[in-house]
Amino acid sequence: MKSHQLTTEQINRLLQECRTGSLATVGNDNTPYITPIHYVYKDGSIYFHGLPKGQKISNIKANPSVSFNVYNMVRLLLDESGNPCDTNTEYQSVIAQGRAEIVSDIDRKRTVLDAIVDKYTPRYSGQRLPDNMVKGTAVVAINVTELTGKYWE
Repeated sequence: MKSHQLTTEQINRLLQECRTGSLATVGNDNTPYITPIHYVYKDGSIYFHGLPKGQKISNIKANPSVSFNVYNMVRLLLDESGNPCDTNTEYQSVIAQGRAEIVSDIDRKRTVLDAIVDKYTPRYSGQRLPDNMVKGTAVVAINVTELTGKYWE
């Protein structure tokens, strides 16, 4: 659908506004693994946080190639004649391809975690996160190599 591409501005806005996305990694057995995540889009990279151990972190350490998707379904577009096969969806979506990097720099981790607090729990913005929590939390950056967006209306 090359005729229904989002502009760079629309892609950036959708990445800023969406609350959740889906992260795709690849397991050691080459099985895809998709995880819903909270994230922030900052300076052209996608960041998320979580436990420092688990399948998605293991997958990223073994193979940092990832894909990430956000999707906003606006509404169903029902066929006026009542044909269910001609029903469509008004939507916008973005797919990012990139390489995941586990962030180790404590100041960068704190900046990302502060941005996550600002996005999801703004009432707690400005509160200093405890050092032990910042150190004990995994922060991952997706360094985007390709970014595409589509829509239908």
